[in-house]
Amino acid sequence: MQHSLLPEAPAADQSLTLPVVDHVAVARLYGEPLFAMPHDLYIPPDALEVFLEAFEGPLDFLLYLIRKQNFNILDIPMLSVTKQYLVYVDQIRKRNLELAAEYLLMAAMLIEIKSRMLLPPKKVAEGEEAEDPRAELVRRLLEYEQIKLGAARLNAVPQFGRDFLQAAVYIEQSLQPRFPEVHVLDLREAWAAILQRARLVQHHKISREELSVREHMSMVLKKLQGRRFVGFEDLFESGSSMGVLVVTFIALLELAKETLVEITQAEAFAPIYVRLAYTAS
Repeated sequence: MQHSLLPEAPAADQSLTLPVVDHVAVARLYGEPLFAMPHDLYIPPDALEVFLEAFEGPLDFLLYLIRKQNFNILDIPMLSVTKQYLVYVDQIRKRNLELAAEYLLMAAMLIEIKSRMLLPPKKVAEGEEAEDPRAELVRRLLEYEQIKLGAARLNAVPQFGRDFLQAAVYIEQSLQPRFPEVHVLDLREAWAAILQRARLVQHHKISREELSVREHMSMVLKKLQGRRFVGFEDLFESGSSMGVLVVTFIALLELAKETLVEITQAEAFAPIYVRLAYTAS
């Protein structure tokens, strides 16, 4: 609270000054500390004003008057409401003429409605009801109340930036690498390298050997079982005969054809790997 002291007020009499308590002044007069309130202090009536309600417009205030006194909005007592409304308009007109203009327009509307209610109703056709002068005002008040209640419900919903903030957590995740398709030429070059390595260690021993592609397909699957990736060269045992290498290669191609294994390569000219095919869940 701030007390307003007029410049014409005389200096405080020392006889009226109470003993200093903790050297705390209640006010300052002409720069001098004042430790007690003078008896001849004059405070203007409008030095301190408190407005308990704030309204967003004429309809808001009119609706406030109706709801506060539990009036039936479909049967508004125009005399009582108009009197209370004009008292409020007179107060704000003295302080803010610009703000009062909108309220004065509503006051004129209320006076017009009250005047129309005093006049005899217009003649209407038989079976029809006479138009109530308050009907348009009631419609506007009901629509405004619905919008106001809807806005209050929306405002009660938690809003981002006002009631909560979005949590931001940065986690480094390594994505599963997606290997490119193995080109036929790369597979042929890898097979040529297998043959070249086999020639270095092969023995010239002629023998008849019965080989089964299905059997070698099972052997390849066993080698891949429980392992994530197996190098292409590791599927061919060193020292095997040319027939075994050929049958193993054919078995590998058959497995790839039946989509039982996947042949992958990280990038061009990179080593080729083989793994069991699976369907990601």
